[in-house]
Amino acid sequence: MFRKNYIVKINLPGGIVAAGDLYAIVEAAGRAKVEEMQLGTRQQLFCKVADRYGPAFLRQLDQAGIFYETEKEAHPNIVSSYVTEGIFGRSNWVSEGLYKDILGGFDFRPGLKINLVDGGQSFVPFFTGHLNFISSDINNHWHLVVRKPGTNRLYSWKAGIYSPDIPRVSHLVEAWLHRVGEDEDWGQRLYETVRAAGSLPEQPLLPELRLPDFRLPYYEGFNRSGNTNWLGIYRREELFPLDFLKDVCLIALQNKVGQLYTTPWKSLLIKDIGEQDLWEYVLGKYRMNVRHASNELNWQIEDLCPDGLRLKRYLVRLLDQDDIRTEGLCFSIKTKQGSGLPGSVIIRKQEGIRPDQLKLLDRYSIWHTPDLSPHSRDLVLYRKDLEKEHIFPYLVSLCKEFYRLQSERHSPLPAHPAVLNGGKEGAASGGWQCVHCLTIYHEQYGDEEQQVAPGTPFAQVGPDYVCSVCGGVKTDFRPLEKSPCD
Repeated sequence: MFRKNYIVKINLPGGIVAAGDLYAIVEAAGRAKVEEMQLGTRQQLFCKVADRYGPAFLRQLDQAGIFYETEKEAHPNIVSSYVTEGIFGRSNWVSEGLYKDILGGFDFRPGLKINLVDGGQSFVPFFTGHLNFISSDINNHWHLVVRKPGTNRLYSWKAGIYSPDIPRVSHLVEAWLHRVGEDEDWGQRLYETVRAAGSLPEQPLLPELRLPDFRLPYYEGFNRSGNTNWLGIYRREELFPLDFLKDVCLIALQNKVGQLYTTPWKSLLIKDIGEQDLWEYVLGKYRMNVRHASNELNWQIEDLCPDGLRLKRYLVRLLDQDDIRTEGLCFSIKTKQGSGLPGSVIIRKQEGIRPDQLKLLDRYSIWHTPDLSPHSRDLVLYRKDLEKEHIFPYLVSLCKEFYRLQSERHSPLPAHPAVLNGGKEGAASGGWQCVHCLTIYHEQYGDEEQQVAPGTPFAQVGPDYVCSVCGGVKTDFRPLEKSPCD
């Protein structure tokens, strides 16, 4: 069968690749006339190989013992926050050695998305996997939050998971997850079934999972950490020239830098680089810019998605022109179902547009998490049926609302109950939201400031009701809509 290109995906478990292994991949790709490679949101590696060179390239990967996929992704890469160790904060007990031990314990290729994430950092997303292991405050024990595939439904495992048990628990959950049904008790049944099937030892109950505020560190350029330096390289077009990667591997091997790291932000990170001269030389040789603005680095785009990249470039340019602050936010662009990208604000390309229609007819909707934190999987609709040119003003409004909420949280005065409830489970259900400032009216809380008792449905609120934050009238409130599932 004729194919214009082979799209080859190579898993790099945990976002770690030995410099020698990457060099072997790059050498094989070069013989297949590949000029550039891309990184993915799950820390994997992509390259496009012309049809005539594809079979020979795949044979070389087979000979080198490198796992790859060319069609549908049956085995997602295991994501880890290994890359953050020693540079983006330090955990009490999670270490590079522990990550390697856990990753080495996987004697099977998972079909589910698995995340191994230090609970003390916010660089690597927490809930983009189906099995999300998050380090706890108890040494060598992890929280497990299961996200049912095809949904945003989460279940928090009742007991902690001991580090050496992570591969076995993952295997058992994968075997049983599709058998437990779709009702409200699926998580509890899964927990009981896995414990019985695996004869797992008793594990301690963990303190409630508490995640840090989202603060994306600046992950580009030369940076100091302890007694060493590290280098982060981000590419606006997500393309890394093959010759550049080859030189990076050679310099790493020459300087005894054993491994390189890929990140969920599609960037390449090199630790313990020592002197900068050689690295400065190779950046200059390939004209690599490592001084991008922060408001360009906090975007999540689907893998191999030119449409998403074009929309991102357009919106980032407008944010830059208007000097809009976006620190603390994460933006995502989704053009298809199932991408699972995190985001405080998510721009979705609406379905129902025929492929043969002009791009001018594309329409978008904007969704956001209740508290504008990318840690949440709950989303509420903000605007829909927007043309590309109409997206930007609403992004600015959401940025302003985020900083208003931040100011309230740090204010000595108590915030409005609707704002305080924004991040709690169920906050997005049964509520009505002001279209001007995003304040939410919840029946459970009512509005004591306007003598509306708790438990009062919005339909029974008087017609003279106004938003307690901005003064918007009752008719300017809209029911919250639930997000499509990822």
